[in-house]
This record gives sequence, C-alpha cells and structure tokens, in this order.
Amino acid sequence: MVNEGATHPRGEALYEELLFIHGMIRQSLDTVSVLVDQVTGGAPAEQIRASVDKLASTSLLWRLRESCMQYCYFVHLHHNHEDTHWFPALRGVNPELHPVIDRLEADHRLVSEHLDAVETAARRVDDDEPSRADLADGLRRLAEHLTSHLDYEETNLGPTLRRIRSWSLDRR
Repeated sequence: MVNEGATHPRGEALYEELLFIHGMIRQSLDTVSVLVDQVTGGAPAEQIRASVDKLASTSLLWRLRESCMQYCYFVHLHHNHEDTHWFPALRGVNPELHPVIDRLEADHRLVSEHLDAVETAARRVDDDEPSRADLADGLRRLAEHLTSHLDYEETNLGPTLRRIRSWSLDRR
C-alpha cells in the first residue's frame, strides 16, 4: 500500500535498504576496478599487495579471480531477488512503474552478460597483457552500465519506495 504524497517510515526503510545494497555493489566494483587498473597499469606487486587485505598469503592473480567471482555472484543474486520478488510487488504497488521495471529487467539481462564476460576473463587472466586487458575492459564496461543502472533504479523507484506504508513480497 502506497501513502499518497508523503513519505512513510517503512517506505524510507525500504529505500535505505536498496541504497545500502547498491552501496555495497558500488564499493565492491570500485575495489575490484582499482585492483585491475593497478594490475594493467604495471604497478609493482608490492603496491598491489598493499591495497588488498591479506594478499601476502595468496597469489595476486588468484585473489583477483576470487574477488571478481564473489562480486559477480553477489550482483547476480541481488538482481535475481529484485526480478523475482521486488519488481512483481512494485508492479502491484504502482502500475505506473511498469515501463521503469521493464527497463530495469532488461538492464539486469545486460548486466548478467557483462558479469559473465568478467567471470570468463577472470578465469583466463595470467601474466600476459592481453588477458589482463580483457579483464580490465570487461570490468570497465560492467562499471559503466551497472553504475548507470543503479542510478536509474534509485531515481525512478525511490519516490514510490519512500511512500510505501506496508510491504509484502507476496504481491503478484
């Protein structure tokens, strides 16, 4: 149920939860992107190791692969939750959001393709420049699209989320 006009504490909490999760996605993407930029930029291994916690006990390239895989999994999981739970419920709460949700679902499919490309590149990365460049390019494309997607989602869903008085994921 949406509170017409005014925001509601429950809706504000839902919106803050969305911003929190998106913040984790942005922070992780920034961390991985910085690491990839250091690797492709020829930074000394010591400098790279200093920027990643506990890297001294693992191979740099192994750590890079692991970080990318964990990040990709988290984003896939978050988007799956939105597609299967949040978006159907939001369609019921505010039918005017249908075109916005359609675009967000299409974005999720494109983000999924970018994530798959990053995962593939991360599995192949080694000491040669082409494999490092492939991973860096994939992460840059992912970062551009994902950042735009998160901004669009927050801007367009925020007003409705902030006005919600009660919330059930069972609305379909």
